Amino acid sequence: MPDPQNNPSSPQPPAQPGGTGSLPGAGVPTSGGTGGAGASGGDGASGGATQHREACCVPGSVQPPAQPGGTDSLPGASSPIFQRLDLCERRPYRTREYLGRYLWLLVQATLIRYSPPQALGWRRFWLRLFGAQLAPTAKLRARTRVMHPWLLSVGHHSSLASGVNVYNLGPIHIGDHTTISQGVELCAGTHDYRQPHLPLLRLPIHIGSGVWICAQAFIGPNVTVGDNTIVGARAVVMKDLPPNVIAAGNPAVVVRPRPMNQP
Repeated sequence: MPDPQNNPSSPQPPAQPGGTGSLPGAGVPTSGGTGGAGASGGDGASGGATQHREACCVPGSVQPPAQPGGTDSLPGASSPIFQRLDLCERRPYRTREYLGRYLWLLVQATLIRYSPPQALGWRRFWLRLFGAQLAPTAKLRARTRVMHPWLLSVGHHSSLASGVNVYNLGPIHIGDHTTISQGVELCAGTHDYRQPHLPLLRLPIHIGSGVWICAQAFIGPNVTVGDNTIVGARAVVMKDLPPNVIAAGNPAVVVRPRPMNQP
């Protein structure tokens, strides 16, 4: 009886999916699925993906494309780097400001942070001690964060909710009867990106009276928000807003006039 192993005409068992037929350099192509198009050199999408995946695993073969932020962005790449962080100013503030900030951070993290919710006068006392200009009816919560109290001014019956971040590298003025809701970011500072050493710009923010800045909105540097204006939740305000309007979106645009029905 002839030996089936030595008989070239004897039928061979079909290749199993995922077996050795799918390995690089295997002699038996896989049938169906992703192996068919890939092994036959066709232009099917699944076959091309299989060949590319295998080639990436073989030393010396075509490498996957570079990812953003990889070595292609290092000096010597096709695009020269303009921004030079090694040239940034190391001490952009005066020594007196640094000392004031350290003392205020200590007070804010202890005496302010753990004060009772209704201890409004207690928080006004410490903010005023560090130079803030607060009306007797101004309200700031225990979790309201203020960078520089001496650059903050808040009018009568205005309130800053829990989680508001007053990042006032420049002065911030808030008028009367204005509400700053939870999670709002007031960012009165930026950098001049037109220069390689990114000099610090301490620009002001002016928020008028009767304004409502809704939850998690962002108010950028050198922005004025007019009286009676509403800024929608999570809006990004990078330009001045006129009075008596409702604005929303990123970037924020005027949606419509604010309805003001008299009681």
